[in-house]
Amino acid sequence: MLGSPSWDAAAFGILGLLIGSFLNVVIHRLPRMMQRQWDAECAAYAQEHGLPAAASPADEAPRYNLLTPHSHCPACQRAIRWYENIPVLSYLFLRGRCAGCGVHISLRYPAVEIATGLLFFFCATRWGAGWSALLWCGFSAALLAAACIDWDTTLLPDDITLPLLWAGLLAPTLHLSPLPLADAVLGAAAGYLSLWCVYWGFKLATGKEGMGYGDFKLFAALGAWFGWQALVPIILLASVAGAITGIALKLKGGLREGKYVPFGPFLAGGGFVAMLWGPERVMHALLSALGLAA
Repeated sequence: MLGSPSWDAAAFGILGLLIGSFLNVVIHRLPRMMQRQWDAECAAYAQEHGLPAAASPADEAPRYNLLTPHSHCPACQRAIRWYENIPVLSYLFLRGRCAGCGVHISLRYPAVEIATGLLFFFCATRWGAGWSALLWCGFSAALLAAACIDWDTTLLPDDITLPLLWAGLLAPTLHLSPLPLADAVLGAAAGYLSLWCVYWGFKLATGKEGMGYGDFKLFAALGAWFGWQALVPIILLASVAGAITGIALKLKGGLREGKYVPFGPFLAGGGFVAMLWGPERVMHALLSALGLAA
């Protein structure tokens, strides 16, 4: 794009910082948008059936989406000026505090921006400054947002997982991925059905739900992007990381109510590792760690 691979990668990295700033908005607002929609649907149902309304209809609530209202401090409601919203730099300049009320700003805001910038830089370095790199940048942004939302709320929005799934299936069709279309389709189907079977097996055995349907969709999306062959290393890596994190949180008393840990962030982590190092290398490393490698 700019002629030099180094400059192209740097430009992608800067773009990633900007996209990361927007991802922070998505991570914060999308779950709240979903809740407002559910409340509006419940209110409409109650009104239709003559039941006491549990929530105000959406048309009576202030407009709320990814663009409206403008960014503001959750504590003092002060509007954030453009120069206070520059990725990473504004956080450092403000020393991690709101310029109006001085309340602490979470370190995750610059962390998401930096992570997105590094992921975009990697995509440009590996695939060059073209459509394939942009496609994998979109994959990275969607996966990062989904992981953060699931960790915060245990929700994996269809607005993220389903477009991610369809993009993974369309990439081979548009010749933007070397993965055969058949492998992508089989990966999507196997990813969804494998966790669906685990879900129902666990529920029939214990009477409890071990995961949500969003996990099925996210694993299906990863199968579409990497193929059915990648599902085993991704799920093994996610399971090991999830188990270690769960044990650590239990020992520290950090488990949330219900004693569960959302699985989506670990599936996303497996997806990132597969993108960075390749499913084959991940599988070999796991087998080596277990002493099973040839």
